[in-house]
Amino acid sequence: MQWALVLVVVLAVAFDVSNGFHDSSNVTAAMVATGAATPGGAVMLCAVFNLLGPVIAGTAVADTVGGIIKVNPASTLGILVAALGAALTWNLLTWWRGLPSSSSHALVGGLVGAAAVDSGASAVNWGGLDGLRPVGVWGVLIGLAISPLVGAVAGWAVELLARRALRRARQTVQKPILRSEWVTGSALAFSHGTNDAQKTMGLITLALVVSGQIHAFVVPPWVKVVCATALTVGTALGGWRIASTIGRGIYRIRPLDGLVSQGSSAGVIGVAAFLGAPVSTTHVVASSVVGVGTAQRRRHVRWPVVQEILLAWLVTLPSCALMGAVGGLVARELG
Repeated sequence: MQWALVLVVVLAVAFDVSNGFHDSSNVTAAMVATGAATPGGAVMLCAVFNLLGPVIAGTAVADTVGGIIKVNPASTLGILVAALGAALTWNLLTWWRGLPSSSSHALVGGLVGAAAVDSGASAVNWGGLDGLRPVGVWGVLIGLAISPLVGAVAGWAVELLARRALRRARQTVQKPILRSEWVTGSALAFSHGTNDAQKTMGLITLALVVSGQIHAFVVPPWVKVVCATALTVGTALGGWRIASTIGRGIYRIRPLDGLVSQGSSAGVIGVAAFLGAPVSTTHVVASSVVGVGTAQRRRHVRWPVVQEILLAWLVTLPSCALMGAVGGLVARELG
């Protein structure tokens, strides 16, 4: 069991790094694309607030993710290994293609596939909603489905309001806008760390519980720091392929557009983290950029790129569920 616990931690950290390829790069995309910050400066900003987010803002998302599968000490570690392996593989494949797919979908799909094959459908907590709080798989999927729609509408509405408020402003307003991007970029990085780092925090904590290392589902401080740090490392190592797609591929954003998309995304992701809903930063940021572009002129949005992103999102969950199922079969045979 000890080796399986170590493998879960290693795969979770590797998944967070790959998640950084996808999601953390979205935090830096607008700032770099608009010239508000250099890549190095944007990464440093992301590093600081990615670390602060999960340390300060609680563990509601970790609690939700940790409850997706029903605990069975005999098989939980094998399920986690299979699920994380599937999600990590998918993240690397889509990163190689430069597609901003959802790491959240990949993780949920891997967990469902691995748990269902290893112990049957009853091993999955299908859940729903407990008031506004998501519970189990359906609760997570509801949050993942609603958040990009909210991000698109928020980006569209705020862009229209901002353009109207600044319609008589002179060109000199550009500098204050560029500086303000550092504020909204900080908020986005903070909300991203709060939401995304908690996904693997929840799985590592679950592994520690079932292996007897801790006796209650309380995320240890070292787990928070390790997961947040891994996200930042991913951004520094490989996020620029995805950042290019978000910052220039969907719609060539300008300083005000970057300010709006970052602020809108930060608000949506922050509220989701407060409610315990593990949403995809990729979903929300890309959708807000589409909303910003649509608020100006629909023809300026590169819709073929948007369609390619949507296709990647749609196939992520079933693909990772299949890979998780294969991994679950292997884990069951080895166990």
